[in-house]
Amino acid sequence: MASLWSSLEKDVFNPQKKRLLETIRVWKTGKKKKMSILCVVVDAFRPMQPFLVKVKADRGEQYKIAYKWPLAELKLVDGKTLSQASLDFDLQFDKVYKWTTSSFDEKKTFIRCLWKLNHRFLASSITFVNVPSCAAEGRQRSQEGRKDTAEMESQEELSVYQEMTPKEAADVLKLMEEYKPLVNNSVAFAEQLSNDLQVLDEANLRAIISSEKQVTQLMSSIDEALVEVDRVEETLQIYDELLGSVKQQMDHIYHENSLLDHVVSNKTRLMDEILFLTTHLDLSKEHCDALSQADLSSPSKVKACIAAAEALSACMNILIQPGYRKLQAVAEQLIMFETLKQNFENSFIGHITNIFELQGNAQVPALGQPIDKLSAPSHGLHHEELVPYTPLMAWLRSTNPVLFCDLPKIYAQNLSRLYDREIKAFFEQAKTFLLGRRKGSLQESAEKPMGSRQRCRWSLPGSREGLQDTPDKGNVGRMLEQVLRELQPLCTAEQQFIEEFFQLSRDAADLQMLAASTSKEAESTASPEGSPCARPRSQLEEPTTHLLSEIFSCLEPELRGFVDVCNKVHPFGCLQVLVALNDSIFEMWGSSSALPSSFLNTVLGNMLLLAKSSFNKYIGSLCKEIEEAKVPSKMKGGILPAVIHFEEFVNFSEDVFRTVRRRGELDKAHLRLAGSVFSSINSLSSANLKVNTDMVMMENFYHIHCFLCQKKIHCLEAKKIEAKQRYSEHMEKYVIKYLGQPLEKLNHFFEGVKARVAQGVKEEEVSFQLAYSKQELRKVIEKYPGKEVKRALENLYRKIHKYLSPEENLLPVVWHAMEQEFIRQYQEFEDLIQRCYTGSGIAMDFTMEDLLNYFNSITLSNM
Repeated sequence: MASLWSSLEKDVFNPQKKRLLETIRVWKTGKKKKMSILCVVVDAFRPMQPFLVKVKADRGEQYKIAYKWPLAELKLVDGKTLSQASLDFDLQFDKVYKWTTSSFDEKKTFIRCLWKLNHRFLASSITFVNVPSCAAEGRQRSQEGRKDTAEMESQEELSVYQEMTPKEAADVLKLMEEYKPLVNNSVAFAEQLSNDLQVLDEANLRAIISSEKQVTQLMSSIDEALVEVDRVEETLQIYDELLGSVKQQMDHIYHENSLLDHVVSNKTRLMDEILFLTTHLDLSKEHCDALSQADLSSPSKVKACIAAAEALSACMNILIQPGYRKLQAVAEQLIMFETLKQNFENSFIGHITNIFELQGNAQVPALGQPIDKLSAPSHGLHHEELVPYTPLMAWLRSTNPVLFCDLPKIYAQNLSRLYDREIKAFFEQAKTFLLGRRKGSLQESAEKPMGSRQRCRWSLPGSREGLQDTPDKGNVGRMLEQVLRELQPLCTAEQQFIEEFFQLSRDAADLQMLAASTSKEAESTASPEGSPCARPRSQLEEPTTHLLSEIFSCLEPELRGFVDVCNKVHPFGCLQVLVALNDSIFEMWGSSSALPSSFLNTVLGNMLLLAKSSFNKYIGSLCKEIEEAKVPSKMKGGILPAVIHFEEFVNFSEDVFRTVRRRGELDKAHLRLAGSVFSSINSLSSANLKVNTDMVMMENFYHIHCFLCQKKIHCLEAKKIEAKQRYSEHMEKYVIKYLGQPLEKLNHFFEGVKARVAQGVKEEEVSFQLAYSKQELRKVIEKYPGKEVKRALENLYRKIHKYLSPEENLLPVVWHAMEQEFIRQYQEFEDLIQRCYTGSGIAMDFTMEDLLNYFNSITLSNM
């Protein structure tokens, strides 16, 4: 209980400045699960007011007040205790609350606390029923009440206690020292004080009797003073009557002076307001004439209109009180300002719209005229014509945003026609420079059948087979780079102009109407083919991008068409296109003049994705052709066409990508092509060739390895190692196969000997085998005298020389490998003779020295 009491005081009632008097644990009758605590509290300050509070505890043992009733609203307390003790009781406020407690003593103590507070604070307004009581208990309660009242009064007295002053403390100490011997005896001390008080009283009486004459004199003096006071009052009354009229006159003068001050103040304020209105609401005649005439035919008149528009805005933006607008002069002036503004807005919009239409209808030079250099159109003169009107555009934007938002749309509609004609002519010129032919030739190139392009795909750029009209290998990339370099200043200049002229670089939230009006047009003028990837939504929401996409509506389709031409005019055109677009984008990102959110960046990003897609498709088709290519059955060896084509592609791509920063796409293409070439070479094992397959595969893998060693391409290092391993494996197979031809029977004989030893026959017992006896060995050795071996080696050399391609210079390498393998076999044969035919005296007809001389003589004779 003590813990509950302290927790309730600390956490609940002390922060609310309440004092806890009694608590009881209860629950609603019939619902024991929901335990609550009823608390009786009073205010800790006056006036004290008692309350009954219902407190609940949550799962974390945190107490919270659920409900609070002022005890003055309690009407009835039903103890329900008649003949026997009961744990139930009712409390009636606006409705009856039925409670049950766990202890009868707690219930009794709680009701007694309510009875005390009822008598002390509520004048017995609460009715108590079914609560045992008696007169003695009532008296006891009354005495307890009086005791409590006395305690509270004593507390109040203590609360008003004041500390003695230093003088009072000194007098008390002096008195104590004077009667120090008597202090210990309180009775004697009290008697002494009483005697002293009687002495003082007698002295006071004697003093009063002796001063009776003085009192009589004092009384007479007081009477004389009263007479004199009456005389002075009469005199003052006369003076007051005389000054009464003067006071009225002075009050009247003061009142008139205050009225005059108000009049002067009102006149001054009125003059200030009149001067304010006449100064700030006055538009000079020159400005009115400039706005009325709206003459924008010359630069000087444009400047006059700009000054007049700014002056008009200054007049209309003046903050005046709402009451001034009811003045006739002010109302007429404001109406005149509004009329001038509307008339000038209409005139200016008509004039600037006329300029937009004239610029949009401007003529473009014909394509048939001779041209020496490819150059994009310049709109510098058009921009210079419109720049003087920039202040008026800013004025219109601030005064009437609704009308202003229509002007960018009108500008885009008119200028898009001009840009369409100029951009199409520009790309026609670029195609002419690229192919060196006119429009008819371009049409022929576009209509060339796919089969002819497929046949010329693998030809070298410098070869004449099917590519008489193909540009040199760098012309496609240079032409595309030149086209992009020409387009960049065109798009950047247009973007900078519209942002400055239409104030699009300012708060975009002010131009939401513009974005809504231009988005529909941008969708209707978009390319029917669609972009290869969706543009970022954040850029599409920008007013500048919307406007530029409408102005340059044909730029992306025309650029896509030009890229297609670049892909068609050269076998590796897609590679050059990818490099040119990569370089241009990096150049724009690194250029300080290019805007970070340039419209051209978005277009080039789309084109780069398209170029990557085309390049990947080209590499895929290339790999498919390599893998599906059939080797002619009459092929006599040499380097396969797939290997030659791979070498051509790598040489060309490395030359093109020499200065490119990012070559991830090229590395992937190299790996894919190398894998396809390796697969094509491996497929020779199943082909029916008239020559040895291992020789052809050895030559091709050796060629690839030498080529990759020369190029030193990092991504193909693994392929280089694999090529070396593969050509070594096939050379070993080729050497082993052809090496058995000079000593074929001897080779078969010793293969059988090794097989018998492997089967478990002892080496010294091999000679007792009928098929491998000493006689059989001598017969086999007699068939291969030294001259026969030399002749067989010469035939082998001529055969290898016949089928190996001279370009790879593999003959010395293969012949040296033959020599090493032949020597190894000879040593193996000699070793088997020594181990299996010990003491037989059998030896081959030629020695190691003879064998070396045979190889040297063959090599020297064919040099």
